[in-house]
Amino acid sequence: MEELKENEIEDVKKTNWSLLLGAAFLMATSAIGPGFLTQTTVFTQSLGASFGFVILISIILDVGAQLNVWRIICVSGKRGQEIANMVLPGLGYLVSFLIVFGGIAFNIGNIAGAGLGMNVLFGIPTKTGAVISGVIAVSIFLYKEAGKAMDMFAKVFGGIMVLLTIYVAFSSNPPVGQAVIKTFVPDKINILAIVTLVGGSVGGYITFSGGHRLVDAGVKGKGAIKEATKSSLSGILVTSIMRIVLFLAAFGIVAKGLKLDSSNPAASVFKLSVGNVGYKIFGIVMWSAATTSVIGAAYTSVSFIKSFSEKVDKYYKWIIIGFIVLSTLIFVLVGQPVKMLLLAGALNGLILPIALASILIGAHNKKIVGEYKHPKWMTAFGGLVVVVMGCLGIYTLINQLPQLFK
Repeated sequence: MEELKENEIEDVKKTNWSLLLGAAFLMATSAIGPGFLTQTTVFTQSLGASFGFVILISIILDVGAQLNVWRIICVSGKRGQEIANMVLPGLGYLVSFLIVFGGIAFNIGNIAGAGLGMNVLFGIPTKTGAVISGVIAVSIFLYKEAGKAMDMFAKVFGGIMVLLTIYVAFSSNPPVGQAVIKTFVPDKINILAIVTLVGGSVGGYITFSGGHRLVDAGVKGKGAIKEATKSSLSGILVTSIMRIVLFLAAFGIVAKGLKLDSSNPAASVFKLSVGNVGYKIFGIVMWSAATTSVIGAAYTSVSFIKSFSEKVDKYYKWIIIGFIVLSTLIFVLVGQPVKMLLLAGALNGLILPIALASILIGAHNKKIVGEYKHPKWMTAFGGLVVVVMGCLGIYTLINQLPQLFK
């Protein structure tokens, strides 16, 4: 009987670790989308080894945001929009609107990326590949245990994506020593690159994806602090590894003086590193990155309206499916509406400072966290991220709005 109990405890531990890893990969794969691949390659081309410094700063800011958000969401057992509404009535609705709007806009880009991945792999039209990818994403939520299916999909394809990119990074043979030196002593610093990377790693819905997944799975209360911290750091680690190896792969090509194709810089990195096989690897990586982002964006965006209505809660899975179908239809019928993506990108820069500020205020509100005492250093760390990203988000919004009215 004692042996049976020990086995049961071991099964619970395995389930918990699988769930924590699933939440970590959901956040990481939400961050690693088509834009992630392109941004990393383009900035490596322009900054060279000094891009390592941008990655380092973005990782530090990522940690400051994620540790605070995941911990307070799990301690309180409340989602981001509920905490925001308790801090300032109506703020949660504003944050939810921005996240859902941004989620639809960026999911159009994710669907397009999935279609491109299919095109590279099988030679089928991009729109056909987008529809097939949309159907695959929808099928995840038709499964009876959709949460487990989503976790498994994120872990498997997230893992494949990272391993293949590591292979390409080794094949491009980058001067690693130079990259390490310039990470700490850069020749030049690009503020826009830092904003873009942080926004792409923890902007919009991404910050909340893993935390909301843990709350949905019942991981909450003061006893969940250790699990939330472990899961959030795991997610940042996966995202950072992917960013670093992609940077090294691109830097290996740039350092050799080879020219990247401006129409698809990420694809040319893979092709120049490993030839035609590399181009097919790019197809797998692009499809994996895009499709996991489609799933993460849909799940997290809808989780921001879940608590506002019993009907939304009741038909949660079907609304997620509708979200994916809508994004797919807009891409197939309209294409990628540039102005919508520009506006969503600009607004996305404001979501993180607004949402994180509400989380930090909520962290010291007993009605939200009970008797839990949030560490002052974490509040200060998060506050720094709010100020930095708030200023940069406003700068981005001011600079992008004029483009919408041309």
